[in-house]
Amino acid sequence: MKGGEAARADRLLQDVPEGTLAVSCPAGAPAEAVRGPLRGETPGRGRVERYAVFPAVEAAYHVFRAPWAAFHHAALEHVLELFYCRSGRVGWNLRGGAALYLGAGDLAVQSAVCCADSTMRFPLGFCEGVSFSVDLRRLETQCPEILREAGFAPEALRRTFCEGKPAAISAGAALEGLFAPLYDAPPALRLPYLRLKAQELLLYLSALRPEEREMPAYVARQTEQIRALHTLLTEHLDRRYTIEELSRRFLINTSTLKEVFKAVYGLPIATYMKEYRVRRAMEMLRETDESIAAVAAAVGYETQSKFTKAFKDTAGVLPSVYRRTCRDRRET
Repeated sequence: MKGGEAARADRLLQDVPEGTLAVSCPAGAPAEAVRGPLRGETPGRGRVERYAVFPAVEAAYHVFRAPWAAFHHAALEHVLELFYCRSGRVGWNLRGGAALYLGAGDLAVQSAVCCADSTMRFPLGFCEGVSFSVDLRRLETQCPEILREAGFAPEALRRTFCEGKPAAISAGAALEGLFAPLYDAPPALRLPYLRLKAQELLLYLSALRPEEREMPAYVARQTEQIRALHTLLTEHLDRRYTIEELSRRFLINTSTLKEVFKAVYGLPIATYMKEYRVRRAMEMLRETDESIAAVAAAVGYETQSKFTKAFKDTAGVLPSVYRRTCRDRRET
């Protein structure tokens, strides 16, 4: 269950009105040297905090509680865009018909051309992450001393990551070690940590072997089909669809359907829908006086006993205990 991570996003955005994407530069100086002004919109809530790390490097902390956020920035082929997903899920439909989705701990690496007018989609309704934008052309002449001493070659990095299709690196200990300190540091130390980690990240990418960055991209049309399938499933919780029924309805073969659904939403269909039903039941138990049997039927369980078992397996408590606990908290 992702309830705790979603609740964290809610807390971080509690001062941001619905329908607002708040963009700021907490360190003072405008962080627009690499990508220029950043324009965006979302139907939910979002915050982007931008930092001028070096003359050739910009970084940003992102948090969203929304189904999507649309951005526009300059399509610069010499600018490398990196996005690390700390929690939730995020995906893009990119230029050329490709789609890329990340889960917690994954890193996307692509040219700014690919995502200049893209929409970030958040399949779980929230995402927290950090990005770096690197002007590889400017880095040739304004390279930090540590990178110069290490023999860092910006042009080699541009050829590797900006001339081909977008790349993604799967979650692992190396990436976690790179990015975890950026969230542990107090706000006053964020900029110094970003300067350290930007250099470490560029060295990491320059030493990366091709097979270590192979994470599949999908056809955007397929991910759109899967999002439509998701809408069908979540808007009709009283109905149980088989994989074969969904395959015929959306004209996508069963193996591709299962693979792309997991890529977009992070879980196999059956596991995801079990968690989704329980999350919806938790909302009903908190916010309505419907009986547990009625809640069970509303989220697609034939019997209260099956619902109770699924709820206990997923939420860790019985539905009756969960409802009583929520009511006790409201009364205190």
